[in-house]
Amino acid sequence: MFTGLVMSKQVPITIACGDYDRTRAIKDGRVGVDGCEVTYLPLEPEELFFRAFRYTDFDVAELSFNSYLMTTTRDRCPYVALPAFVSRHFRHSCLFIRTDRGIRSPQDLKGKLVGLPEYQQTANVWMRGILKEEYGVDPADIRWRTGGQEEPGRDERTPLTLPPGVELEAIPNDKTLNKMLADGELDAVFSARELSCYVKGAPNVGLMFPNFREVESDYYRRTKIFPMMHVIGVRKTLVERYPWLPATVYKAFCQAKEVALREMAEQAVARLTLPWPEVNLQDAKELMGNDFWRYGVNESAHEIETLVRYSVDQGLAARKLELSEIFHPSVYEISRT
Repeated sequence: MFTGLVMSKQVPITIACGDYDRTRAIKDGRVGVDGCEVTYLPLEPEELFFRAFRYTDFDVAELSFNSYLMTTTRDRCPYVALPAFVSRHFRHSCLFIRTDRGIRSPQDLKGKLVGLPEYQQTANVWMRGILKEEYGVDPADIRWRTGGQEEPGRDERTPLTLPPGVELEAIPNDKTLNKMLADGELDAVFSARELSCYVKGAPNVGLMFPNFREVESDYYRRTKIFPMMHVIGVRKTLVERYPWLPATVYKAFCQAKEVALREMAEQAVARLTLPWPEVNLQDAKELMGNDFWRYGVNESAHEIETLVRYSVDQGLAARKLELSEIFHPSVYEISRT
C-alpha cells in the first residue's frame, strides 16, 4: 500500500508583466505564488495590453488602468483588478512641444494640434486631467490627433464616444506622430514614451516643462498624487475556479516589491548601473515618505478616485466606479496597514 505524502497539485498560471525590479523576484522564482506554478512572460505594454484585452491570453496580466476602468464600466472586462500598481509615473515630463510655436505655458496649447498614441491611454488621461485642474485647459480647447508614435497604423484599443466639442481625428496611416512633430505638422505630442526626435535633438522640439522634476515634486507636495498607470488583473474565469487566487497573487506582488526596496537600500553593493542611487532613494523618501511606491486600495484611495473622476469627465469610463467595484474583495483586508 502506498504510504508516501500526497502532494497537492499546483495550479499552472501565466503572469504577463513588464520586467521591473519590483516584479523580478516573481520572475526569477525568489517569490512564489502560493499554490501555483508560475510561467512569467516579460512583455512590453503595447503587446501585453492588446493581447490581454483582445484575446484574454494570460491568467494574470499587467493592465492599463484606464482601459480596465472603461471596460469594467461597460461589463466587458475579462479580468478583475488587484491594487498592485506596478507602473507609476509623473507625467509633466511627457509633454513634447514645438519650441517655435510660441508655446510657453500649458495655456498656449489652446487651439493647437496635439498628437497622442491613444486618447484613452492612462498617461494621457492623467495629462489632460492635470492640464484642466492645474492650468485651466479643457480637453475641448485642444485639437487632438491620434496615431502611431514611431510606426504608422496604431489605433484605439476600444471605440470611443467623446463629449461634444472634443475634436479627435486619426493621422494618415502612412505617418507617425514623431515625424509629424519633427516636420512641424503638429504643435505638440503627449506620450508615455520619449519621442525619438526629441532624444536625437531634432530642431525646435523640446519639453513643455524642461524643469519637470521641480514641477512634479511641487505637484506631489500639493496633491499627494503619484499617478498610477497600470494594475494587475486576474482572469475572471480562473477566479471562479480558484477564489483564493487574487489574494495570493496580490501577496506575491507585495512581497516582490519589498524585495526590490530592500535591495535598493543595500548601498554596499551597487545593483543599479548608476552613480548615487542612494541619493535618489533618500530624495524620494523625503518627498513622499518611506512607502513612496504604494500598493493597496486604502493607501492609494485619493489617487484612484482622481483617475476615475478624470476618466468619467473625459467621456471614457461610462460611469463613476466606487472603490469596492474596482478591485477583487479579497484584497481589501490585505491592503490595510
